[in-house]
Amino acid sequence: MGAPTLATAQARALWALLLASLGSVSSQPLCTARPLAEYSITFTGKWTQTAFPKQYPLFRPPAQWSSLLGAAHSSDYSMWRESQYASNGLREFAERGEAWALMKELQAAGEQLQSVHEVFSAPAVPSGTGHTATEFEVHARHSLVSFVVRIVPSPDWFVGVDSLDLCDGDRWREQVTLDLYPHDAGTDSGFTFSSPNFATIPQDTVTEITASSPSHPANSFYYPRLKALPPIARVTLVRLRQSPRAFVPPSMHLVGRGNEITDSLSVPETPLDCEVSLWSSWGLCAGPCGKLGAKSRTRYVRVQPANHGAPCPELEEQAQCVPDNCV
Repeated sequence: MGAPTLATAQARALWALLLASLGSVSSQPLCTARPLAEYSITFTGKWTQTAFPKQYPLFRPPAQWSSLLGAAHSSDYSMWRESQYASNGLREFAERGEAWALMKELQAAGEQLQSVHEVFSAPAVPSGTGHTATEFEVHARHSLVSFVVRIVPSPDWFVGVDSLDLCDGDRWREQVTLDLYPHDAGTDSGFTFSSPNFATIPQDTVTEITASSPSHPANSFYYPRLKALPPIARVTLVRLRQSPRAFVPPSMHLVGRGNEITDSLSVPETPLDCEVSLWSSWGLCAGPCGKLGAKSRTRYVRVQPANHGAPCPELEEQAQCVPDNCV
């Protein structure tokens, strides 16, 4: 009986050493919580014309969100990450909303690397404000969660979460709420929501879109008067305590009708300044002979002001001149 006991002790020691070495290599802290936990995930769109008045899509198509695609995984897998290149699967999803290639990548990561525990999805949201929800399972060795939702319409823009750890040492986190901001997949160079396809060559890395970056007046999220964009969406994850897959709605204090959501906090008003074109050329100088005449030039409004933004300047200007062909 002594030999098996010694062998068992040695095996346990080796296993502990292996776990410790893996923990030192990986940036993910060792999770010692109960092996399995169930969570609900609720995605809430906050993309309103009040908060994002510039070029807000009203039709063909109107502002909306794609389906949500996510995974519970270990630190060996990354669905997306800022400052890194998007995979082919993420590119297809961010540009066209096609999930097949990304699903194949998730499946391969689960089969070959054993790094994906579960893949989950939630239905699309057919307006800029609304919510969608689903449930998923995490494991002590697969305690990270990542997901993406495409901004529709857009060149290659999305929101999401990268490797959120739901394990806190020896326990599972009860609830997590995060504000979400737009990201650029780095695969299409369009500046506006409705830009035609214009591939980025060479491909760029994933970056967060801010009120000043990309620094171009044509960009749909360019608001130079703001220090930071308001959140365009929010996600809430709640640990479930009932029987498996029993959905418990998060306590978000939301009220609304249909797909419209009104948060308990007021919707931020983003000021949008008026934008006008360049002046046209001066018109002909008209007037009687021997006297000064008048000429004029015009410009037009490119962007109407909104939410107490700067008003439009004068659109017509006149100046005195000497008539060329007097009457």
